[in-house]
Amino acid sequence: MLETVRQVGTDPEQRFILGKHTQALEETLARSLGAADVVACSSGTSALGLVLGAIGVGPGDEVVVPAFGCAPLAASVVHLGARPVFADIDPWTMVADPADAERRITPRTKALMPAHMFSVMADMPAFAALAREHGVRLVEDSAVAQGGVLRGTPAGLWGEAGVFSFVQVKTFGMPGEGGVVVTRDATIGQRVRMLRNHGQDGRQRFVHHVIGQNSRFDEIQAAFQLHRLPGLPARLERRAAIAEYYTERFEPLADRGVLPPPRGREGRCYYVYSLLADRRDELRAYLSERGVGTHVYYPLPLPRQSAFAPFAGPDEHWPHAERASRRILALPVHPHLTDAEVEYVADTVCAFARRGAPSPTG
Repeated sequence: MLETVRQVGTDPEQRFILGKHTQALEETLARSLGAADVVACSSGTSALGLVLGAIGVGPGDEVVVPAFGCAPLAASVVHLGARPVFADIDPWTMVADPADAERRITPRTKALMPAHMFSVMADMPAFAALAREHGVRLVEDSAVAQGGVLRGTPAGLWGEAGVFSFVQVKTFGMPGEGGVVVTRDATIGQRVRMLRNHGQDGRQRFVHHVIGQNSRFDEIQAAFQLHRLPGLPARLERRAAIAEYYTERFEPLADRGVLPPPRGREGRCYYVYSLLADRRDELRAYLSERGVGTHVYYPLPLPRQSAFAPFAGPDEHWPHAERASRRILALPVHPHLTDAEVEYVADTVCAFARRGAPSPTG
């Protein structure tokens, strides 16, 4: 990192944003994905807003999003003056349920925006079919899913556009904020490029074709990511191997109230490894006492958060999302774990589950 800072800082161009390193990162990722365009921007959150803006989402529109997920799913819609409409999730994989999403489509629906979650990609073939049938746009929140592939198509390229996040904790995380928009549609890519840089098209400075924003990418970070990119496949493989070991160990615990994610590599993205545990808080405390860190993603569904409750109907319910919030627990899955550490995590979860019968599920 220090060498990268020196190289960028002493380069005769003195270009610290949107320079040759950013361009090289965009082109390298586009080639590896088979995308028409990849556009680097300031964060994965910003990338979602740029995509929605590029396809014309605005006041009066509705966008169907999962009820269970990260705040930017809904916030990116609200910032454009549109309304997020929350769909329930699959009770096991925790990704948006296409059937529930379909029943929430109205004449005001502009787009569907499913999200990949934790270790499972959303059912993108079903969502693509829904988008075609109902004549709405399809945006893929693939922020956590870089490296995932479903039916031969990489995450990010199932919709008209997708996003990746490079924030520290993601699979291609970096020491700062950043992300990219990925798309098969060069026109969307061009529009996103203007929106990320105050509406300029790159040909002449201070000539603004649309109202944009500042979502530019840092040259030091771009050079750093280029340096780290060749090692990404090995890091992803290590995450997948850890996840497979966990699942093998935890599958026998289903009748004791601990449910691992489904097996397999198809349509998987092991950013986070999440269990569903009936005694989630007890398990979390048990692991913490024995030196194992965990996270709860997410303690409340989006429409139950005070920020987004105004966009939910008073009589609406999302039973699967609500139950997931009470049961979900993420275990360490980062690629620098040793085999001994992975075994210790699994042993500790198994020891908890086998201490006694689980409490009734809720």
